[in-house]
Amino acid sequence: MNATPAPDGDIAAGFQDWIGRTLLIDDEIALQTVRRIAAMVDQDPAGWQRGDPLPPHWYSMFFTLNARQSQIGHDGHPRKGEFLPPIPLPRRMFVGRETEFLAPLRIGDEAVKRSEIESIVQKTGRSGPLVFLDVRHTIEARGRVALVERQHVVYREAAPAVQAASAAPAAPASRPRAAEGPGAPAGPDWQESLVIDPVLVFRYSAVTWNGHRIHYDADYARGEEGYPGCVMNGALTVHLLVDAALRRAPGSRLASLQARLSRPMFVGDAMSLCGEAAREEDGGRTMKAWACDAGGRLAAELTLGLEEGQWT
Repeated sequence: MNATPAPDGDIAAGFQDWIGRTLLIDDEIALQTVRRIAAMVDQDPAGWQRGDPLPPHWYSMFFTLNARQSQIGHDGHPRKGEFLPPIPLPRRMFVGRETEFLAPLRIGDEAVKRSEIESIVQKTGRSGPLVFLDVRHTIEARGRVALVERQHVVYREAAPAVQAASAAPAAPASRPRAAEGPGAPAGPDWQESLVIDPVLVFRYSAVTWNGHRIHYDADYARGEEGYPGCVMNGALTVHLLVDAALRRAPGSRLASLQARLSRPMFVGDAMSLCGEAAREEDGGRTMKAWACDAGGRLAAELTLGLEEGQWT
């Protein structure tokens, strides 16, 4: 996303006193929740027991903000102004994160996530003002830090409703769109193709307690946020891509993750999960992976840091 600092009309300037605000959420890494996640990604739920280490990237499906129904906004998100600032732009999008995995979370652990707003910065893109918000998350269990993450969120204007009403619906998998924008890297070492399944998207939203209407209400997504249809959860794209990459690195565990999302994808469309073979670099063993939409446009990029062996 090409952006430059906004010279005037700085929305972010009015929210600098939110920097440093913190939020604590406690959660149990509950066996039943783990089994539901396993079923969602087509694993045997009965294969998971109390005390087992949680796959590192599954942490993101815990520590949900349990807002009361009266605290939910029109878009299905908890209303802004509690922990996150009430930035007056309608679209809120997860665009990336960097995570370091330090110790395992185990099924049955009682854990705490501490979140802190680190920065709020405005820039200008092709669609207008963009406000970038960075949040640092730290998760602790059994008296030690399990992981540290820096998450990136962007707020932006929605497309005009009239434009959304005339937008073509998401192309079916058999009729991919013509490629526009940046393409995926050439010559992947591995590749998987799938169709974005509405039931999978629903189950992911359910297990993560995500009420954002863009993921299940096509009329809302088109008419009010300017999308051509229901939107694939960006964090679910990351989850599927990590799974695909780790299948190509047997005997390795995830030690770090960098993720960047650059383009939304839509329910009913085809998507491709691709990547390179793991390679040794100065900083250790890494793997590059990416996802692209039906037209071959880059939607997500990952860098996985790998270590030998598994947590036991």
